[in-house]
Amino acid sequence: MKKTRKSSKKPFTGNVPEVMDIKTLALYLGMGRSKIYGLIRQKKIPASRIGRQYRFSKPLVDAWLKERLIMPQAEQQIPLFKPAK
Repeated sequence: MKKTRKSSKKPFTGNVPEVMDIKTLALYLGMGRSKIYGLIRQKKIPASRIGRQYRFSKPLVDAWLKERLIMPQAEQQIPLFKPAK
């Protein structure tokens, strides 16, 4: 009989702790742990290493997510000149 693996990509329910481990962060972001380890190796996600374990600050992760928002083109345009008053 085949064993089935539980998916770690279920949406996070409940209160999110201020400091998360890999498993909690994976649930919070809805991605796999291996993807998070890859982001850590590439230094693309804010992480703290304590001994052999990684910890993630929720405010830093939220700020990291906001920096990577993709917005419609109209909102991204910056005026090249200021109108005369």
